[in-house]
Amino acid sequence: MDKPECPGCRQRDIRIGQLERRVAELEALVRDLLSRLKTNSSNSSIPPSANPPNAAPPVVKKRSRRRRGGQKGHPPHLKTLVPADRVKEVIPFLPKQCDRCQAPLSEKASAGDPEPSRHQVAELPPLVAEIREYQGHARTCSCCGHVTRASIPQEIRKHGCGPRLTATLVYLTGVQHLSRRSVEEISEDVFGAPVALGTLSGLEKEVSEVLEPAHKEALKSVRYAEIKNVDETGWKQAGKKCWLWLAATETVAVFIVHAKRNIDGLSELLANTCYGILCTDRWPVYKCWPTLRRQICWAHLKRDFQKLVDRGGPGSETGLAGLGIVRRVFRAWYRYRGGGLSREELEKRLSPVARELRKLLDAGSHCADEKAATFCINLIAIEPAIWQFVVTDGVEPTNNHAERILRRGVLWRKRSFGSNSEGGCRFVERILTVAQTLRLQKRNILQFMIDAVHNYRIHSGIASLLIK
Repeated sequence: MDKPECPGCRQRDIRIGQLERRVAELEALVRDLLSRLKTNSSNSSIPPSANPPNAAPPVVKKRSRRRRGGQKGHPPHLKTLVPADRVKEVIPFLPKQCDRCQAPLSEKASAGDPEPSRHQVAELPPLVAEIREYQGHARTCSCCGHVTRASIPQEIRKHGCGPRLTATLVYLTGVQHLSRRSVEEISEDVFGAPVALGTLSGLEKEVSEVLEPAHKEALKSVRYAEIKNVDETGWKQAGKKCWLWLAATETVAVFIVHAKRNIDGLSELLANTCYGILCTDRWPVYKCWPTLRRQICWAHLKRDFQKLVDRGGPGSETGLAGLGIVRRVFRAWYRYRGGGLSREELEKRLSPVARELRKLLDAGSHCADEKAATFCINLIAIEPAIWQFVVTDGVEPTNNHAERILRRGVLWRKRSFGSNSEGGCRFVERILTVAQTLRLQKRNILQFMIDAVHNYRIHSGIASLLIK
């Protein structure tokens, strides 16, 4: 016959249970705090420049045994000669007599003579701006003595800089991101055309109006593109936090500045079209896009798995296994991109990897580490978006395309700390859109801006930003 349970024992067991739960909670808290201390660019979205002092270098390369500089036998990278129509003057050097028999040589080339060797020297002409002065003269009437003045047309008085100088100065501030004070100095010292800081602000405002149709054209193009990459980064307007959004295709990039990093910002960018395949990171706002038309970034997944490893505890095994899968995925992708695998072979190679990842996530969803389990559950919910790049041409496994394009905006923000006004934000999104789109298309940015300003001032439409 069992002895009755001692009341003190019952209280002891209850207390032990409470203490065990409290210990588990504190262990989880310590693990969270330690993982925050270990946060760096390899396991989170913070840039390498913000790494803590004890963080490992973002890229560790083995020391090469090669000497610095060009290696023996490497293909030469020669200076590209400009075409003949760009050459202002040709100065020939003709041989006077034969090196062997000293016989005199003709100045005129014969049919068997080889082509001449060529060397081109580039030089700048004096960069002095042409100043055109308009004068409104006055004349006194000989009959009544009244003075009549001829006024300078308002269309002329409206501008103090011509289209080429306007586009060039704004190119320096908006495309090369020089400070206005630096551009003010360049305008006087290099071009011989003194301008005021306020004038530069006025020129930026005019160019912003000039580029508005191009921005709208790019926005419409990207919204209805079959494949697009989207990303966002911080910006500031008058010191207040806002966001610089980007959507990019292979040949077009469009930016907008919006107050929020939420569904409103994404809607402003893509107008709730939900058209095409969207390549992004796992920021929750992108959940509004259909999962079957998404591709999430494997570079971000790699960071997430690394974070589980660095966090330690029960989720570290899931992280290690995940990193192994990431390596296999990128190995197969690099072979496919280099021509070593066909699309069918890529699918065949990654099919067992996909099954292995699903098995890992199913097991990880029951992990004792709550954060690791939540991570696995969230990935299972968007599983089709993990493998879109395997079955769809033109889709890549990472969002690097958008991040590289967005980098210009990040560097601009670090230099300028954002914009001071609503108009400044519009200038930023329009000039970035035009510059980055033309870079993708390998077109001349400055010439496009010169033509656009010229056409704007004569009330003519600007050239299309899109490749026809």
